[in-house]
Amino acid sequence: MSCIFCDIINGIEKAEILFEDESTISFLDIRPLNFGHSLVIPKKHYENFYNVDIEDLNSVIKATQFLTNAIKTSLNPEGINIISNNGSSAGQTIYHFHFHIIPRFKNDHFTFRPQFKDYTEGLMKEFADKIRIAINTQRDD
Repeated sequence: MSCIFCDIINGIEKAEILFEDESTISFLDIRPLNFGHSLVIPKKHYENFYNVDIEDLNSVIKATQFLTNAIKTSLNPEGINIISNNGSSAGQTIYHFHFHIIPRFKNDHFTFRPQFKDYTEGLMKEFADKIRIAINTQRDD
């Protein structure tokens, strides 16, 4: 299956490359939410966050922090969102793990409109117990 990000890494597709090292590459998003909206990806293909090798994840995190500081310095945004969409329900459209770095400005018309939920009696503990069981299972593996 073809991957546009792998094609960028291999020089098959063009991109406005911002930064590259031995394990990561970053470039401007071609459909920016604000100008300067950038992506940081591992050079090795991983479908999403769930299965990224820890060494590659560390490299991507370091590159994301480095690029975020460069965007902050150069574009002087009032804030920055760092987002990773994982799965179609979360908005993932390209199945190569990546972080979005989105410079934010007042009145940029990009908003999250969450509908917060309220835990009913005992429901918070129920969800916490489910997650703790998974944590303990993963530790045992």
